[in-house]
Amino acid sequence: MVNVMKLIQAVSSILLFIVPPFFFARFTFTGNYGYFLGFRNAEKANMYILAILGMLMAMPFVIWLGHLNEMIPLPESLTRMEEDTVKQLTAILKVKSVWDIVLNVLIIALLPAIGEELFFRGALQRIVIQLTRNPWVGIVLTAVLFSALHLQFSGFLPRMFLGIVLGALYWFSGSIYTSMIAHFANNAVQVIAASYAPEYVEKNPQTPVLAAVASGIVVWAILWYFQKQSTITYSKVYETDELTSTNQFIA
Repeated sequence: MVNVMKLIQAVSSILLFIVPPFFFARFTFTGNYGYFLGFRNAEKANMYILAILGMLMAMPFVIWLGHLNEMIPLPESLTRMEEDTVKQLTAILKVKSVWDIVLNVLIIALLPAIGEELFFRGALQRIVIQLTRNPWVGIVLTAVLFSALHLQFSGFLPRMFLGIVLGALYWFSGSIYTSMIAHFANNAVQVIAASYAPEYVEKNPQTPVLAAVASGIVVWAILWYFQKQSTITYSKVYETDELTSTNQFIA
């Protein structure tokens, strides 16, 4: 059944997260659909490296949020659902050769990084920011939905935090490549780590509070630097005097 589960994971990533954003772009945009969804260069070349660095440096803080999340009681039905998910994930991540790791990185790390960023940041975040008329409110609300729609509430807080970071990386860089690369780096590290230390699929490793605090400060500093370098504003993206093939947005 493991191979079947991997196939289902791959197909669902494509059908649920990659295909819908392109239909969304087709129905709401005239011109280059890839450009509309964020397939363009980041404002600064260093933003790609900073995105990866920020995501990796966030891990101690994310793990600490995981411990905090564990203190929140969940209904028995959700607890059982979480246990079933962990069993499936443990089975999928069990490896016999290096090729199993490569396949897992492609299916569990790369495809979700592409699909979820297109769906949540490329499409949904764009809508929510327009509705709220505030980039940070849109980024946070999209991150809440991003975490909730995973239906894994034992990791709600760390996933929401990562969603905020990814949303900010995309907004301030202007490029979906930035958040995709960061998302992939996070997923790939977890997949590879779980392949050699499967016990951490079920529990978070211990993290000193000082390490978590330092991690949070570094991530904040990276996002601050991102914002300082960026020229992206709400009015630049949404409020234009006339519609062109690269700014039309009627959703």
